[in-house]
Amino acid sequence: MELKIFSGTANRPLAEDICRELGVPLGNALIGTFKNGETRVKIEEHVRGADVFVIQPTSSPGDHNIMELLIMIDALMRASAGRITAVVPYYGYAKQEKKTSGREPISAKLVANLIVTAGANRVVAVDLHAPAIQGFFDIPVDNLTAIPILAESLRTYDPHHIVVVSPDSGGVARATQFNDRIGAGLAFIAKQRPEPDVATVLNVVGNVRGKTAIIVDDMISTGGTLVEAAGRLCELGAKEVMAYAVHPVLAGNATELIAQSNLTRVVVTNTIPVPPEDRNGKITVINIAWLIAEAIRRIHEGTSVSALFQATHFRQEPLI
Repeated sequence: MELKIFSGTANRPLAEDICRELGVPLGNALIGTFKNGETRVKIEEHVRGADVFVIQPTSSPGDHNIMELLIMIDALMRASAGRITAVVPYYGYAKQEKKTSGREPISAKLVANLIVTAGANRVVAVDLHAPAIQGFFDIPVDNLTAIPILAESLRTYDPHHIVVVSPDSGGVARATQFNDRIGAGLAFIAKQRPEPDVATVLNVVGNVRGKTAIIVDDMISTGGTLVEAAGRLCELGAKEVMAYAVHPVLAGNATELIAQSNLTRVVVTNTIPVPPEDRNGKITVINIAWLIAEAIRRIHEGTSVSALFQATHFRQEPLI
């Protein structure tokens, strides 16, 4: 099957970088909005029998970007594409993957149902907030991780002067994966969530005094928890505090909070675009186009995707 790549409007620069890595042109598609506000999509090239990948993170505005993805998949399915893979670098609604009280939806499952119903044959995601979301799909799901790429940028640091910090007990496995690449110390923060998007730091388990503390997480949402954690780590004697996260959601006034915080550096990836005006001197973006492109290549050629993460060293990605 011929390989074809299409992109929605959520992160076209990432799609263009992926196409450059693969050496294929970005597919032609008309994507816009009708006067009544409805999404308009028209695939403007032949796709019959092709192996098609649609790149579209479902970041803010999430509802619009999800609908755009669904309509693109439907258009490709009706144009007789041979196989359709939804490449969703950031999977929106991932925090709504379970019920925490009565009469609540499981929105992450609903989004999965919609993607499958639209006609997708496969899904590629990056660092799903809850790995169990893979089980919400009745089609193959490749959950890539950018954690090794983030860790690679710290190889020049002395691991004896670093402690990797998980922002909560649920993120210890992610922090351990990060730490396995650099061989530093490990700590985690105990916290509670009295309400959505609000967390209170209760205690820090592990020694951070005199160390460079690296907070590792899958996403930075409102930034409130991250900033509070950085302050607490400094109170406990950390020499400096940096944060490494895959998805720069940066909702509300997150960039302002980070700019005014004790954090000296925040490193994220380009699963979600970060406008230059939001980087405020502290936020650095690492390009993970190579990772997604290599996964697409392996899926297209029918070779192992999981073997990609068995490498001892990862390619050093450029900052953007």
